[in-house]
Amino acid sequence: MADLHIDDFFKDAGLILLQLYNGFPRRQLLYVEDIIGPTEVDEFGLPDARHQACFSTMLWLAEEGWLRYDSTIRQEALDQAVLTRKSLLLLSGVDQRAAALPASGTAPASLTNAARTRVTALRRALKDGNTIAISATVRALLSAGTPEPHTGPDVTAEL
Repeated sequence: MADLHIDDFFKDAGLILLQLYNGFPRRQLLYVEDIIGPTEVDEFGLPDARHQACFSTMLWLAEEGWLRYDSTIRQEALDQAVLTRKSLLLLSGVDQRAAALPASGTAPASLTNAARTRVTALRRALKDGNTIAISATVRALLSAGTPEPHTGPDVTAEL
C-alpha cells in the first residue's frame, strides 16, 4: 500500500519552501489554498483532511527550523512567514547530485552554478510533477542539513 499522505507531505513541503524562497527576504502571508488549491469544509465548517495535512506541514516546517512566522490565521495561513537563514543557505547550496554532472562548456559559470542548486532541483521536480522525483528531491533537501528548531511564532522585540 502506498503512503500517499507522505507523498503529499513531500510535495507540500517543497511548494512551501519554494514559495518562501521565491519571495525571500520579504515576509509573506502563506495560505494553505496557495499551496494545494481550494478545499472543502465539512458540515461543521472544519477544513478537510487534505487541508489540515498541508497546514500541519507548515507548522512542522516551522517546528523543525525551516521557516519562521509571527502567527497563524485560524487553520488557513501563517502570517509573516519567511525562510530561516539555514533554509536559505541549504536551498541556494549546491545539489551534490547535480554537481556530479559535467558542466556545459557554452553556458556562463553563473548559469551553470545556478542550475546546480538544490532550489533548481526542487523547481525541476515540482514542474515535472513526478511524485517519486519530488519525494526524492525533498527528502534529499531535508536530510542535507538540519536547521535549528524553532518553536512557536516568531516574537521579535520592537525597537
